[in-house]
Amino acid sequence: METRRDERISQLLTALRHSDKLHLKEAAMLLGVSEMTIRRDLSTNSAPVVLLGGYIVLEPRAASHYLLSDQKTRLVEEKRRAAKQAAALLHAHQMAFFDCGTTMPWVIDAIPDDLPFIGVCYSLNTFLALQEKPLCRAILCGGEFHASNAIFKPLNFNETLKNLCPDIAFYSAAGVHAQQGATCFNLEELPVKHWAMESAQYHVLVVDHSKFGKVRPACMSALSQFDVIASDCRPDNSMVQFAEQQQITLMY
Repeated sequence: METRRDERISQLLTALRHSDKLHLKEAAMLLGVSEMTIRRDLSTNSAPVVLLGGYIVLEPRAASHYLLSDQKTRLVEEKRRAAKQAAALLHAHQMAFFDCGTTMPWVIDAIPDDLPFIGVCYSLNTFLALQEKPLCRAILCGGEFHASNAIFKPLNFNETLKNLCPDIAFYSAAGVHAQQGATCFNLEELPVKHWAMESAQYHVLVVDHSKFGKVRPACMSALSQFDVIASDCRPDNSMVQFAEQQQITLMY
């Protein structure tokens, strides 16, 4: 027999058919219960919806697209090793752009605490990581919030981003392919990624080995536009040869 909790989750699933996210307060009003009740409903791993950043979204195995909550526990050590390679490229007093995704916080974590720098970001988890660096001046670019990947998609580039020229940019990607370039899952990430490709002076792609050879729906850039590809281990010979031809530095 369906319990009241099952009924509430069923109503949440129905609401998510019309939107990719639902704020916790809105969900509480919709169901006529407290926010704490909803938190308890979603506290078990069996729930088909999850709470992420104050928003209710589809649980990763029920969704067809990338969710930050699903990725943060995957290949952690590999991401950490790739990030450590990349972080060594940042110098004191530089302005650095940090992309979204679960690898970027590891890049920031590897930056020495006594290094002064300016960090530009557009995702919530990256901003929170920058806050942990005592000598970092953090700039978070606002806009429409997308809960699945915790990014803020700018509504007006002239407000902040058009006024910035980063010395170095660190990018994440879900796919790295010699012909198709660097790709990601979500189209809403592309405006900021493309801005960084145009505005930054030095470009560093930070990926673990599982991304090589993959092609995802949203095209970030040709690999030739990156100065460095930092990873946790040596790519296969074809990628190494391609990097040599394009004068891309491989770090692993």
